[in-house]
Amino acid sequence: MLKIQCLTIDCHDPAIPAKFWSEALGWPITIANSEEVVVENPSGEADLLFLRNPDKRVVKNRLHLDLRPENQAAEVARLESLGAKRIEIGQSADPRTSWVVMEDPEGNLFCVLRSSTEGVKPYELS
Repeated sequence: MLKIQCLTIDCHDPAIPAKFWSEALGWPITIANSEEVVVENPSGEADLLFLRNPDKRVVKNRLHLDLRPENQAAEVARLESLGAKRIEIGQSADPRTSWVVMEDPEGNLFCVLRSSTEGVKPYELS
């Protein structure tokens, strides 16, 4: 079983769209700095994560899903068996990275986060 953890949106200034969506949805901003802003869904469903990115989309999606499985390795294997593949977009340069970047069969990017049972926040580095 999978749960969508957040919708990640690349933007030039994370504070601007985050403020809009926080107000539009009535969701609080729970993390805010110059590089990222999280607008948290109080119901526990999918949050919005706004990340600073000065580039226009060329290769990486401007919006992608981050999926929170019960077991990351098993879920990655299951998704691969369905036609998804792992890809490298630079995330492996940091050994603390705890997520797996994948493409669906049509090439849309998404991430599989670490297990929901590991007792850490989903966006923390290992």
